[in-house]
Parts: sequence; C-alpha cells; structure tokens
Amino acid sequence: MASEVRVEEGPFGPEVRPDGPVEQTVLYLHGDPRLAGTPQDALPTARELARTTGYAVLCARYRPRFPQALQDVYDAWEHCRAQGGAVAVAGKRLGGALAAGLLLRLRDEGAPPPTCAVLVSPLLDLTLDAPSLLLNAAADRTVDAESLPVRAAAYAGDTPRTTPLLSPLHGNLHGLPPIQLHAAGTEVLLDDALSFATRAAHSGVAVDLRVYEDASALGLRQAGAMAEYLRVRCASRLVTPG
Repeated sequence: MASEVRVEEGPFGPEVRPDGPVEQTVLYLHGDPRLAGTPQDALPTARELARTTGYAVLCARYRPRFPQALQDVYDAWEHCRAQGGAVAVAGKRLGGALAAGLLLRLRDEGAPPPTCAVLVSPLLDLTLDAPSLLLNAAADRTVDAESLPVRAAAYAGDTPRTTPLLSPLHGNLHGLPPIQLHAAGTEVLLDDALSFATRAAHSGVAVDLRVYEDASALGLRQAGAMAEYLRVRCASRLVTPG
C-alpha cells in the first residue's frame, strides 16, 4: 500500500505512480455519461487505486469513435506490457466496453491476457436493447438515457452494433481472464452488467458480480472492492506452483 503517489504525463495518458517498486500496472479506461470526457476525469479513481494497492495506474487517452478507440487502448496496453510486471485492465461505462473489447481482441490474437479485468457500470451492448435503459431511466441521474442513442450512433459510426469488439455482450466470452463487475440496481446500464456476468459464467469465466442498491452506494464501495480484487488476482498470479 502506498501513502504517496505522483502523476506523470506519459505518451498514452497520465500515469499515477506510487513511490517504490511496482508489481502491477492497471490500465484504466475512463468513461463519462456522455460517452466523451478525457483521461483526467479518471484521475481521482486512479489516485485512490494507486494509494490503496501500490500499483501504477495509466489513464489511457482514446479517440471518441470506434474502431480507433479500441486501437488506442490496445496501444496503451502494449505500452503497459513493455514496462514489465503484471498488468490488469479496468474501465467504466464506455471504458468498460473498451476493456472487454480488449480482452476479446487479446484472446483472439493468442496474446497473454491481463491478470484480471474490472468493469464498472459498463456499456456492453451498443444496440441499446436492455430493458433497464427504460425501467431505470427516471431513477438514474448519472446517464441521460434520452441522448444515449445519438451518442452511441456517433461512436459506432458504420460498425454494425452487434460487432463483438464494439458490443462485447454479443461476443464469444470463452477463455477470458477473471472479471469483476460493478453496477447499481437503479442504473440504466444494470442489464448490461447482469447479462455479461451470466454469459461469462456460462462460458467458464471466473466472475465476481457486485450490485449495489443505488449509485451512491456504488460510488462509496466499489473503489475498495476493486482494489482488493486487483490485489488478490495479482497475488495469485505471482504464486509459483510447487
């Protein structure tokens, strides 16, 4: 656990680094309710993760359209890998879609996977067919459900909405690393997390699903749960059999 952290501007976005040696890097993919934003929006979460885990956290920049966004994330992943040590990936909302899309791409390429992934309120189905988009629209003040179709269309462009790298819920989820998902019971993206967790579990993926009563509870509790999950998964990777 690190008491002090510093923020450095790296080639792929700001990097939050603790003092001393680092045994794992977390590639963190921001995502705001408008499917826009900047890596700086993720810095409060990144600082907290770095302080509570002692890991470095890279808040990656990515272009606000597909497939360029996924390529930017892939390049940031390669940068993290080149630093040595274990690497995990985490993402929120659209960043969650990109984190899951990265998992699919790495698996399909036969590349070494992350130690684990953490998806927070992820947008995993750009078809926007989930019932919670309507059922929770009045209760969820964090996402403008009415403008979401327009923003999703601008992000997807000409890519069919069921393309797995764009909408990972429509992909084959076999062979993915362990995944933790966080969602609030009152949010419009609840069904994306629930459906992905169910499909991943049926595909033999180790899933840790956390559903909180509302957005306030999610905000208060998910950072600690994420940090603990990252520590456990990194430790399990570092254990040498025999």
